[in-house]
Amino acid sequence: MSIGNRIQKLRIDNGLTQEQLAEKLSVSRQSISKWEMDQSLPEIDKVVQMSRLFSVGTDDILLDAEDVKKLRPQELHLGSVYLIVRDFEASIAFYEKLLSMTVSTRNCGNKFAEFFFDNKCLALMNEDNLPGHHYVDGDHKFVLNFWAEDLLREYQRLRGLNIGRMTEIQKVHEGYYHFDIYDPDNNVCEITGGYTEPNKYEDENSI
Repeated sequence: MSIGNRIQKLRIDNGLTQEQLAEKLSVSRQSISKWEMDQSLPEIDKVVQMSRLFSVGTDDILLDAEDVKKLRPQELHLGSVYLIVRDFEASIAFYEKLLSMTVSTRNCGNKFAEFFFDNKCLALMNEDNLPGHHYVDGDHKFVLNFWAEDLLREYQRLRGLNIGRMTEIQKVHEGYYHFDIYDPDNNVCEITGGYTEPNKYEDENSI
C-alpha cells in the first residue's frame, strides 16, 4: 500500500472528505487529491499533523505495515487512559468544560466516568471507590497532552472559562508551543498546537 493509499484509508476511516481534511491541515483539496493519487508527497509537518489527527504514528503513514512491524516488533497500542482523581465530581466538571462535551458514560456507583473522543477513552477513576487498589501518596503527577489547531484561540477559550490554573503560552523550540492547565488534582494538561508569535514591532507600531 502506497503513502497515498494509506492517507486515503485513514481519511475515510475517520469519516472525513477531502475538503474536510484539507481544511484541518490548512491546504487545498487539490493537495489532498494529489497525495492520495501519489502525484506528490505531503511535507513532514503535515505528516505530523495527520498522525495527531488520526491518532497514529508517523511511521503508519510513511511506511508499509511490514516495515512498521520490523521497526516496532513489540509495539504496544494505547487503549484507555486511566486518571486517578481525588474529587470525582469536580474532575468530571473540569473535563466536560475542557473537552467541550458531556461525560460519555458514568458508573452508577461513582467508581469511574469515561470520555470518548479521537478514538480514545479518558477514564476518571474515583480514588475513594477503588477497594483493593493502592496508589502512592502525594499528588498524582499525570500529564495529558492535547493538540489544538489554533493554540491562541484555545488558550483564550480556556482562560475565559476559568476552570483551572493556567500558564502562559510557552515556546519549547521553533514550531513547538504549549501552555499548561491544571485539573482539580493538580494533574497537568499540556495543550500544544499551531501558533504564530506576535511581532513586537508591529505591536509597537499599532499603539
